[in-house]
Amino acid sequence: MNNTFKGLAAIIAQVAVLAGCSDSGDPMETAKAPVAATADAGPVVTEGMWQPHQLPEIADSLKSLGLELDPASMTRLTDFPLNAIVSLGGCSASFVSPEGLVITNHHCAYGSISYNSTEDNNILANGFIAQSQSEELPARPGSRVYVTVAMDEVSDQVKAGLTEEMTGTERYKAIEDAEKALVAECEQDEGHRCEVYSFYGGLNYYLIKQLAIRDVRIVYTPPESIGKFGGDIDNWMWPRHTGDFAFYRAYVDKAGNPADYSEDNVPFKPKHHLTMAKRGPKQGEFVMLAGYPGTTNRYRLATEVENTFAWYYPTMQTLLAEWSGTIADATVDNTDAELKYASLAANLNNYSKNFGGMLAGYGRTDLLERKRQLEKDLQAWIGSDPGRDAKYASTLADLQALIAEKQSTQELDLVLRYMDRSAMLSAARRLYRLSVENEKPDAEREPGYQERDLTRFTQSMQSIERNFEPGVDKAIWTYFLKRYLALPEDQRIASFDQFLGDADGDEALDQKLSAMYAATSLSDTDSRLALIGEKRPVFENSDDPFILLAVAISDDMKAIEDKNKEMDGQFLALRPKYMELLIAYYGELGKPVYPDANSSLRVTYGAVQGYTPPAGTINGPADGNDGADGYVAFTTLRGIEAKYTGEDPFDSPAKQLQLIEDEDFGAYRDDSLDSVPVNFLSTLDITGGNSGSATMNGKGEFVGIVFDTTYESINSDWDFSANTRSIHVDVAYMLWIMEKIDGADSLLQELGVGS
Repeated sequence: MNNTFKGLAAIIAQVAVLAGCSDSGDPMETAKAPVAATADAGPVVTEGMWQPHQLPEIADSLKSLGLELDPASMTRLTDFPLNAIVSLGGCSASFVSPEGLVITNHHCAYGSISYNSTEDNNILANGFIAQSQSEELPARPGSRVYVTVAMDEVSDQVKAGLTEEMTGTERYKAIEDAEKALVAECEQDEGHRCEVYSFYGGLNYYLIKQLAIRDVRIVYTPPESIGKFGGDIDNWMWPRHTGDFAFYRAYVDKAGNPADYSEDNVPFKPKHHLTMAKRGPKQGEFVMLAGYPGTTNRYRLATEVENTFAWYYPTMQTLLAEWSGTIADATVDNTDAELKYASLAANLNNYSKNFGGMLAGYGRTDLLERKRQLEKDLQAWIGSDPGRDAKYASTLADLQALIAEKQSTQELDLVLRYMDRSAMLSAARRLYRLSVENEKPDAEREPGYQERDLTRFTQSMQSIERNFEPGVDKAIWTYFLKRYLALPEDQRIASFDQFLGDADGDEALDQKLSAMYAATSLSDTDSRLALIGEKRPVFENSDDPFILLAVAISDDMKAIEDKNKEMDGQFLALRPKYMELLIAYYGELGKPVYPDANSSLRVTYGAVQGYTPPAGTINGPADGNDGADGYVAFTTLRGIEAKYTGEDPFDSPAKQLQLIEDEDFGAYRDDSLDSVPVNFLSTLDITGGNSGSATMNGKGEFVGIVFDTTYESINSDWDFSANTRSIHVDVAYMLWIMEKIDGADSLLQELGVGS
């Protein structure tokens, strides 16, 4: 589950049309009587991505399943274990030593690994281990380790100036201004990054303060043949045999403050870190994780669900597959270009397969019918009480009407969103926009262009070099331009068409774009950096073709942006009211409601457990499959040997294969499995962004790391079920690789598990 490429996540930030609830029609299965987590028990249904302060509400369920820590103590973000859990800004991770050592997924570090890989020193293929701290490699520019230090509700402050009479634009701006003021005050504490997060569709707001560590270095990564064993073929699948883990280290200056990379920096000393267990969990045992899940939309309306699966997912699945194919064709026989686009290509393939899984999962459910029934039940509940009727009578109808309005332009909106999909044009537009925003007082600038954003802005300009090749970029842009040029003329952007001129045919378009790439200076890092902070006339008088295009279309693109803000502001009036209604309805039924995931810190829990997939998908006994009743919870080293073909993605290091043949399992052998466990399944409720989250036992010890869900579980973003399963790397497999294959003795000593 590779959801780590933040630029891509922003690109395909969905039209907010995902939705869902549990199989019973209720969003909270966890409120029911907990099921004992034993090997012989039925499904352990533990839905919910809980805010830390909600844990006391579900304490009985947590303790009955096996939590030994006090749920009340886990509400404190500065205490163990939550203080050890960090965000990488798109993935999760955790501190596992007092020397700032961070463990996450291999696919979460993939961008940094590929950034440091060249044809002559391909650490993506060969792996990497620093034998000392001086050998550790700087991560990709812009890499961060975010340590959450405070989370305070600020709903009253954010909503203080809102009125019923506001237009969407006025509401959007009022909320944005309030958030900016809160963030500015919070970030007076130097070295911290603060953000205001909305919960329940904007019903509640929390100010989250994080220490932003920006000197991040690669310590250890297994070779891709281990870290990505099975590749896109096995992605989202079970049985799985992937060693999806890697280590970073966080550095600060000698005073303990975040600082840019320097040889004088020292490892960060976290207040708490997780202890690495020497064995993973057993069948039926309690497990939990804490991390930063990206986005779920389990409380959306029926019309949004229907539109998602009838139009959005099929459309995006095709688009992403064609985008990936364009990259593949453009990088043939060009190893350097292939490495530069490896992370993007992996993410495109990941999302495309994800959408396929969403569609398949949806086809096996009655989600749409349950959603429609829920809305009927809600309307009946509203009408049964005069007070509720006066407050909520039109809530559903008003929201449905706004959704219909948004959907009416969705095909055009999608094409326009991708028409400028060129790294050069993107850089030009952002640089020019910065010059425009810099003319305003800092507090009035658009988010992303304030003083607080300048470091990240600069690093994003620096990182383009290692992820850009003109021929590939041109091929990608050509693909999206052809989609744009297929629009009727009255739906196109006049300024954009004027710049393109008569370049409608394939040959004319190719000549136009080739001339632009040949003439631009933006492909040079120093040239891009020199433009940061320049005044508007520098851009308006430029002769760089991409800058000229950025200037020419700026007004039209701003108009589209303003239109979207008006619509978003209208949703900010209606979504909170709907969620208030839904929470009141479930409250009367005695069911607590967790908020949708929004990249803030959450805790989820469950048990190690296999599952029975849809009929016809079991092909006989195999590793992780009993060939009769379904899938068991563990895979072992035997499965690696069975899947090995000698070719990507089922290649393995020769040393690994020899160790398996010799049954050299060391201290990591599990007698019940007669091998070393590789991956295991659990009932934990996760989504993208949880990648890299530490899997913990009831004592809070590190027993694995989550990296994926099963194909049947992809639609859990909107419809959690009793068969939803997460996939984890077992700690025993990690330690076996580190000791037996890579000889990472010093790292094992640091983790406290060395011999």
